[in-house]
This record gives sequence, structure tokens and C-alpha cells, in this order.
Amino acid sequence: MDRSATECSSPLVPNQRGHVTHTGAVVAGEQELLAVALPFLDAGLRAGDLVALACPADTVALLSRELGARAAAVESEPRLNLLGSRAPDALTACARYLERAKDSASGRLRVFSEVDFGPDPADWREGQRFDAVTNRLLGDEPMDIVCVYDSRRLDPSVVDSVRATHPTLVDERGRFVPNPAFQDPGTYVPSLPLPREPVEDGDPVFAVDDARTLAGLRHQLGAAIAGIVPDREQQEDLHLAVSEIAANAFRHGTRPVSARVWAGSDRIVCVISDRGTSYGDPLSGFVPAHGLDLSRGGMGLWLARKLWDHVDVLPSPAGLSVRLSTRLR
Repeated sequence: MDRSATECSSPLVPNQRGHVTHTGAVVAGEQELLAVALPFLDAGLRAGDLVALACPADTVALLSRELGARAAAVESEPRLNLLGSRAPDALTACARYLERAKDSASGRLRVFSEVDFGPDPADWREGQRFDAVTNRLLGDEPMDIVCVYDSRRLDPSVVDSVRATHPTLVDERGRFVPNPAFQDPGTYVPSLPLPREPVEDGDPVFAVDDARTLAGLRHQLGAAIAGIVPDREQQEDLHLAVSEIAANAFRHGTRPVSARVWAGSDRIVCVISDRGTSYGDPLSGFVPAHGLDLSRGGMGLWLARKLWDHVDVLPSPAGLSVRLSTRLR
């Protein structure tokens, strides 16, 4: 990418000032990253946006040096993407920043994000989901987002996903252009591959094929998790979330309800299954279905996404399974 051409081009100007613009850019190194970032950030500062970085620490330091005195007006918050949080918490952080942006001169939030979904292919899948659902869940918000994918740092499959998850791209001349390869999140998210976790090829440490009661299954799952997870706080978090998934299976699924738990050297996997074959919105669970009032329900998948690293919904002709996996602390 030619940096000089980028600096002469128009920065992102949303067509509808009340709606999100979500742009992807593939770069190869610092100079190309700066060629995208600096005009975008400068335009936000001049417009009076609330401007934030969601980047690794080395990129924040690089941008701060380049911005000079203007860096004081730019915030750094890694929790605005998956660098510092899981998807539900990242969306909550966005909501808080959007509330603050109402007091800015423009009333808009502008975020420059460098993508890093982590080392595990399961992490990449979660990141691709997050990038996709952003288009639906933040679609009406006054927000401009640029997500940069550094091809030197990321797996090629992650870099390739930018075209499916961003309605706008930065082209070779630094222009923000419509992306004809963009896929609707409702189509893209269910299309992602859902391979088995390697630990599932071994024997489970806990298995039940027809749980008789929800209370009994919750107790059994709690005991299984306690025998695997050394950290007490993590034990409680994982048990809370898996209990809600079990409750969903009993209340909304079709019995029998079954459960399996596997333990690896550094992770735990739990699968809850029932014989129901219907599954609604593939984007569910990224925000609470009925707000933050626990008494209203609709929190099961949301809690699972908050408290476990990976959540896969696995529909099949034989039934519906929810697979949860996470690293041990």
C-alpha cells in the first residue's frame, strides 16, 4: 500500500451519520498500518469524535509517537475488541463508550482496532463471529470502526476472513470502498466450521445420557468441574454458565438431556445435548435476550460466552448440542 496515496485520499466519511461504518484493512507492517490509521484518527479528532484505540501495546506506542501531542486526545481500551475481553464484554465496553460519545462534539465514536484473535484456531472462530455480529448488533450506532489485519502476524485464514465480515474495505490506493464479498452475519456465522476439540477423541471424565432432573445434572456437573478446575473462582464461573445451558436444554429442548465433560492438560470441554432440532438466531448470546435482569431469563448463551472461551452451537438431525471449552487458569 502506498502511504502517500492514502494520506491524500478522503478518510472514512459515513454515508449515514446515525449508522455504524465497519471497515477492514489488510496491511503488511508498520508503515502500511500507519497509512491507514493516521488519516482515520486525524479525521476523528478534527470532527470532534470520541477516538479510541483497541490495539496491542506496541501498536498503541507506535501510534502515540506518530500522533505526538494529539495522542493525549486518543484513548486506549483493548476491551473494545477481543484483545482484552470476550465478545459480550467487548460489546458492553462499546456500549459504554457510545454513551460517552454522546457528549463529544460530533456525538460519534471512532475506534481503530488491530485484530489479534490469539493462537488457537478456536479463538479465530470466536473472533470471526465477533467481527460478523458487530455489523448487526451495532448497525444503528453512531460509530466508525477500522479493523486492521497485519498479514505478517496473522494466520492466512484469519486475514482472508476480513472480506466476509466487513462491509467496507481499504483498497490498494488507501480508499474506503464497498466490499462486494461481504456476507450477512446470519449467513456467515452458521457457515463457520465447527471441528471437534482434540480432547473429545478421548474418554470423558463425566457422562450422562438421560439426566433425570435439572437439579441433579447441575450438581453432577459442579462436581465434575470441581475435580478438573483448580481455581475456585473459575470453577464457580464455569458451573454457573453450564448450569444455564443445562436449564435451556430442560426448559426449551426435547428430552432426553445428556452431558459430557472432557479434561485436557490445560482445558476443559463440556457438551450439553437434547433431542430438539430447532435453533433460532445464530447471533444469540452476544447480548442478553431480555437485558441484564436475570429474573427475566434469556441469559444462558450470554453467560456461556462471557465465562467460557469458546461456545459452539451444534445443530444436527439427531438433536441440538452446545459445546463449551475454555483454558484452565
